[in-house]
Parts: sequence; C-alpha cells; structure tokens
Amino acid sequence: MQNQPITRQEILSQPEAWAAALQVFTAAQKDIVKFASGANFEQIIFTGCGSTYYLALAAAALTQQLTGRPARGLPASELWLYQDSSYTAGRTLLVAVSRSGETTETLRACQAFLEANRGELVTLSCYGDMPLAKMGTLNLVFPSGQEQSVAQTRAFSTLYLGTVALAALWAGQPHLVDSLARLPQAGQRLIEQAAPLAAEFGPDLTLERFYWLGSGPRYGLAAELSLKMKEMSLSHSEPFHFLEFRHGPQSMVTNASLVIGLQSSTNSAYENAVLEDVSALGGRSLSIGETGTTVRFEAGLDEVLRNVLYLPAGQLIALERSLSKGLNPDQPHNLDTVVRL
Repeated sequence: MQNQPITRQEILSQPEAWAAALQVFTAAQKDIVKFASGANFEQIIFTGCGSTYYLALAAAALTQQLTGRPARGLPASELWLYQDSSYTAGRTLLVAVSRSGETTETLRACQAFLEANRGELVTLSCYGDMPLAKMGTLNLVFPSGQEQSVAQTRAFSTLYLGTVALAALWAGQPHLVDSLARLPQAGQRLIEQAAPLAAEFGPDLTLERFYWLGSGPRYGLAAELSLKMKEMSLSHSEPFHFLEFRHGPQSMVTNASLVIGLQSSTNSAYENAVLEDVSALGGRSLSIGETGTTVRFEAGLDEVLRNVLYLPAGQLIALERSLSKGLNPDQPHNLDTVVRL
C-alpha cells in the first residue's frame, strides 16, 4: 500500500522483531545465567522514561511475581533527582530500559547509581553504539526493535519481551523461556484478528474518551496503550486498574466512551464485571485476552508469557484513530524521538 504510515509497518512487523530478539536473548543466555548466579540483591528497580517507564511498571510487577524478589518501576528522573526516596539502603539491581540508549534522564540516573555504588546495572536498548549500551555489567541490545516513528510500538514490545525472558530466567524457569518461541506465531494471528476491529473502533469519531484497564503486570501495559492513544490521536485517554475504575472514574462514562480491558484469565470474572458495569452505564467496551473476549489470543501459553500480545491490538486502534483525524502518527504533535536535556 502506498503512502501508508511507517508506524503501521512497525506495528505489523512486531512478530518478526520478537523472533529476532529471542535469538539475541538465546545467544546471551549463558552470560545472563552467569550474572544471575553471582547476584545478591535486596530489590530490583526497573527504570525508563515515557513509554519505557510504563514498561518498567509492567516488568517490575511480572518480575516480582515470578522471582518473589521485591521489584519496582520508577521514572529515571526520580532515580536521578530524588535518590533518597527511590532507593533503600540495601543492594539494588537496576534495570534501565531505553529505545534510543541516549535519553538524558536515563543516562544520568544510571551514572548516579553507579557513582553511589548502589549495586549492579543491567541495560536493555535497541542501539548498541549508544551510551547506555556500554554502561552496565550486562548490556542487552535488540536491534530488531529499532524504528523510525516517534511513538514507540515495535521497540516497546520487543524490549518488554526482553524483560519477560529475563524474569523467567532469573526465576529459574528456563521452560518458560523456551515457550517464548511460540509468541511470534501467536502475535501474527492476533494482528490478523485485531486489524478489522481496529478499523471499526479507531475511525469512530463519536467516541470521545478512551479508558484502558489492566491489573497486576498488565497495568503498565494499559498505561502504555493509553499513551499511544494520546500521542498518535491527541485523544482523551486514561489508564486504570480494573476494580479501581469503579472508585470514581466510572463517573466519566457516557455513550461517547470506549473502555478497553486487558483481561487476565485468573481474575476474568471480576474484570468482566467491571466491563458489564460500563455497558449498564451506557458506555462501550472492548476486551482483549486469551479466551472469551472480543479480541482473543488463543495462544495456549502461560499467562505470564502472553502479556505482550495485548499491545498490537491497542496500538492499531490508536493508529486508525490518528489517521481518521487526519493526523500523522509517525510524528506526533510536540514530540521528538529522544529527549535530551
């Protein structure tokens, strides 16, 4: 198709990017295991800026779930400027994530961390020749996540997949790492299923408000998809934990609202009840999950592994809305690819 935005190609090419990233991870697996065998940390902190801050939230929740170690996600600017309220006195494993590897706040947070001798640094990025990729004890570079668009799509999901693989390996569950090889195929099926729904909901300009619901390790992903809707389409968009939506935010629900739920399998009954409340209040809803949802993965993978599959459907909805409003999703208003101070 001619004159299609680069962002569309970057969204659609994610399964191939994931397959390439998993090859990188497999090649580095011995170094990762060696690093983990000597690790002795009281906490793990994931950090980034913008999209990768939301990635940090999702990665921290999943890592704590799998490993049992305390893990948090914090913006890099907080680690840099508010160190006393960010770190405990114990040894810390800092995992810094950046698409470009040159975001100022992330670099300064890592430098301050190293200068204070707070622990060890692991980095994940997409460009091996950038400063961040040279700072850590362990540096993982995923070139397949590189992209031209300002709004992250392929980079986010590829880097997030890297943190999922790390968490599985650190948890001593290599069988989960092996199962990740099935994700690219599941991702391709998901994109084919989600594209028509995105083409239906995205261009519907009667919708004025978007709310993205996700709990546990999915809250950070809901926040990221909400950001994509804001960046690409300049639309009112907010993320919430599922049950928290009842505690005030649902007062904003009208027939011009679309609530998108990133549903789990373990707590689907509670989460589906929230979406039923939305319908009863006159709003519209769309659910994404393994089975019994509007968009269905049917991936047959452990729930901790398939979270990355929530991303393409939400990204496509944001893309279609951007195009329907005559905007350029490749170059969102007032934004640059890298923030340098």
